[in-house]
Amino acid sequence: MNNTSGDIQKREAKYTLMTSTPVPRLIVRFAIPTIISMMVTALYNMADAYFVGNLSTHAVAGVGVAFAFQALIQAIGFFFGSGAGTFISRALGSKDMDGAERMASTGFFTPLFLGAVIAVIGLVFLPQLAHILGATPEIVPSACDYLRWLLVAMPFMVSQMALNNQLRMQGGAWFAMIGITSGCVLNVILDPIFIFTLNLGVSGASLATFVCQLFSWSLLLWGTTRKGNVHIRFCNFTPTLHMMHEITCGGLPSLMRQALGSLSTICVNWAAAHYAAPGTEASAIAAFAIVSRVMICAMSVILGLGQGFQPVVGFNWGAKKYDRVRCAYLFTMRTTFLLILVMSVLGYAFAPEIVSFFRSEDPDLIAMGARILRWQCLAFVTVSVTTPTNMLLQNIRRTVPATILAMSRQGIFFYPAILIMPRIWGIEGLMATLAVADTCTFILALPMCIGILRELRIRFSGV
Repeated sequence: MNNTSGDIQKREAKYTLMTSTPVPRLIVRFAIPTIISMMVTALYNMADAYFVGNLSTHAVAGVGVAFAFQALIQAIGFFFGSGAGTFISRALGSKDMDGAERMASTGFFTPLFLGAVIAVIGLVFLPQLAHILGATPEIVPSACDYLRWLLVAMPFMVSQMALNNQLRMQGGAWFAMIGITSGCVLNVILDPIFIFTLNLGVSGASLATFVCQLFSWSLLLWGTTRKGNVHIRFCNFTPTLHMMHEITCGGLPSLMRQALGSLSTICVNWAAAHYAAPGTEASAIAAFAIVSRVMICAMSVILGLGQGFQPVVGFNWGAKKYDRVRCAYLFTMRTTFLLILVMSVLGYAFAPEIVSFFRSEDPDLIAMGARILRWQCLAFVTVSVTTPTNMLLQNIRRTVPATILAMSRQGIFFYPAILIMPRIWGIEGLMATLAVADTCTFILALPMCIGILRELRIRFSGV
């Protein structure tokens, strides 16, 4: 190992911090930068929708269709990032530095190469990809304009997400935040320049995304060279079956959650075009796209808190400090509940105003978007149990229950709901689909929550 004395001292200090600092203070310390980075990312996604909304409803719908592919990119990035990151945090907790370094390199280079392969295939079959994602014939040109640069950016996007998760899971949340937010802020600045000043339209929004993702990727990669962080070296790239198995065990829940989210978006696009009144298909697709961005913004606060919770769990589980794991879990659920309650009330009360911010010229879009947002706000509070439970199970390598729970909200319960409810209740049933899936997922998560709390109490008593 090529560890300098400075690196060793930094890592020992980090171990002491993670296993000795009061848990609520530690979670808040890591949650603040992750919430900021998640919020800024969500706001950048909303900024894309806002600027493109000044072009046309078809342009908004085209970006909404492409958003399903962005979710797939995130699925791959989070699969490798979470899979490698959970292993790294446990390895650092048990002081296995060699294993952490090999995993970090493998978890970075694999998505970089895989993303390049997928990008080439996607560019060759671009119109067909837009159709698969749910674009109607009039929306295909806008969807292709946005997808083109998104595909070029894909290798950097997936490996950048992997880097972000790795840095965060080893306690480097502040630098991870800087790497992500700097690119997002740059994107918001470049969007109006590329879209309007250079007259590139929807392609300009996508080109801005490529430039900024490349910038964030470079900054995060440089961050891995800083003292105290696990370094990325090609010589440590070891894509063995054992490494892939570890990544799969830690990352499968994230992959399923994000991939099913992408598929559910595609299904919603198809269903919106089918069940909407004639002549309002583009407005319906655009309304679902806008509400999806708004809910991602709200969810970013919850995921940011959960991502502040994850490294605390990983380190302390590896160090066998089960009382601290239990304390972190309960604190995260309580705090999440309060945050979601406030956001749900505000979202329900101001739903029309929120939707009209993006596209005030289309009354059909505003009316549908407000109803969709209110349905989702009704069941949003259930996420305060399902998300922390899913993250805890994932971090302590309970792959099967974590994956089942990750698949539930936008998979196991979502697909039956989207097949049945619109047939019974038309477009209103489609709007209520995710609220029903949220409620069913909560019912599934509750016994898992009770069971893991009981196990943690027993483990602590037996230490």
